[in-house]
Amino acid sequence: KGGRPRQHLLSLTRRAQKHRLRELKRQVKAFAEKEEGGDIKAVCMTLFLLALRAKNEHKQADELEAIMQGRGSGLHPAVCLAIRINTFLSCSQYHKMYRTVKAVSGRQIFQPLHALRTAEKALLPGYHPFEWKPPLKNVSTNTEVGIIDGLSGLPLSIDDYPVDTIAKRFRYDAALVCALKDMEEGILEGMKAKNLDDYLNGPFTVVVKESCDGMGDVSEKHGSGPAVPEKAVRFSFTVMNISIVHENES
Repeated sequence: KGGRPRQHLLSLTRRAQKHRLRELKRQVKAFAEKEEGGDIKAVCMTLFLLALRAKNEHKQADELEAIMQGRGSGLHPAVCLAIRINTFLSCSQYHKMYRTVKAVSGRQIFQPLHALRTAEKALLPGYHPFEWKPPLKNVSTNTEVGIIDGLSGLPLSIDDYPVDTIAKRFRYDAALVCALKDMEEGILEGMKAKNLDDYLNGPFTVVVKESCDGMGDVSEKHGSGPAVPEKAVRFSFTVMNISIVHENES
């Protein structure tokens, strides 16, 4: 009575914290030795997690749990892939950096190459399953299609002049689905913001603009590989507009 107000635990010095918690520390140590093989750290971490989740602080609890399991400091494979591409690192250069950082820090901050390849597959056409209603004529129902010969499917006549062409492309429908999946989250968020939740299942009208760009002279090629043509062109499409019919308005 009349003394100083009791200070908050976190504002105390480490020595004062130890003194105030000495009885609790003894109890936790006794429990850990009896039930958890003496692992005091695991008991304290679990108590902290339970306290966070009891207050609905699940994000902080998830981050702490990730650190406890040794995956908290690592970058996501998609982030590592973006770093490799944006810094123009070859696979061997990236692998050397991955091994060096892991050896110096003792932690796996960057992800191994196989994880990057798996992440890359999810970003390329041919990853997401889909179907056409009604089915397209003369088009396989298999959607797991990667890069194919760009000239496949073109009817060739005996009278045609032989053209020395290297062409690689994605199947058109698989590429279109991949582009729409990339935009899916933004489309749905925009619809919800305009109170169009009843129309989330469509149908949608997608307007696509096709284009062909000349890529200039590519005859200067270093390294091994097949001879490439002197000129290159790139065929692409752009999603111009995605709309739904809402109360007779688009």
